[in-house]
Parts: sequence; C-alpha cells; structure tokens
Amino acid sequence: MPDSIIRSVLREVEPLGADELIGTAARTVIEAGLPALPAVDADGTFAGIFGEREFMAALFPAYMGELGSAAMVRRSIDDAIERRESCRSEPIRKYLTTDHVLVTDEYSDTQLAEIFLHHRVLVVPIATAGRVHAVVTRGDFYAALVDRLDSAGGGGARDD
Repeated sequence: MPDSIIRSVLREVEPLGADELIGTAARTVIEAGLPALPAVDADGTFAGIFGEREFMAALFPAYMGELGSAAMVRRSIDDAIERRESCRSEPIRKYLTTDHVLVTDEYSDTQLAEIFLHHRVLVVPIATAGRVHAVVTRGDFYAALVDRLDSAGGGGARDD
C-alpha cells in the first residue's frame, strides 16, 4: 500500500453477504459504527455497498427518491414503516449501490478523492487479490485531508 494520508483511517471490516436480509444487514452496519459496508457475492467478489442510503431506499417508496421535496408528503414515519416493514426480510442485493468504487491496496489518495467526488458513496472498499477487507469512509478521508492541509500550510490560517 502506498504511503498515504489514509493509512491511519483505513478500517478493517467483514463484508456483508449480498443475499443477507435487510434487517440483519442494517443492524450490522450500525454495530460496525460505519455509514455503510461493502457486500460480496458467495464467491467473495465485490457486489456493491449497503448502508444508510440503501436502507432508506428499501424502506421508503421508490418515488421518494425522485421527489425534489417531500413537503407535500404528509404521512408519518410510522405509516411508512408499517407499509414497508416487510423489507427487513428482503435480500440487500436489490438495493446495493453497484458503482465501480472498489480499489486495490495500491490505491492513491487522489483516486479516493475522485471516487468520493464522482460517486454517491460514504465508503470506498479496499481489496487484496479481489477480496474486500477494509474501507475508508468519506468522513475519515475529509478529516485526513484537513489535517494534511493544516500541516502543509502552517496550521489552519483562514482567508477571511
């Protein structure tokens, strides 16, 4: 792995199975303390990402993602949950974000920046020999960039 600003924020993870049920997978993401986790197929290959956004896509009706504003939607969250509580028994595969965001251990900081800028993901999965073993979160990447900028420029001078 290159000597990068990310080394200190790399988090080792156990990926979800792409056929895991939404209820179980959502709880696993929360317990991992991450906004999302990578998911893999039965053969261990990267299948996508499941986390906060994907869970909400499974729970709320599909049209919610198309709305510019939900101001006219008056139903309570309890109504939405009641209508879609069966989603907890669906496999996550249908809701995975499948953008090509997997990187190998030879990634660069700039490559991660490009992925976070051009894809709506909260984690970038890292793989060795095709096996996902870690993630870098967008929040951790941001904090590392700010720290690097501060150390390069004298510690946080502002342009006010």
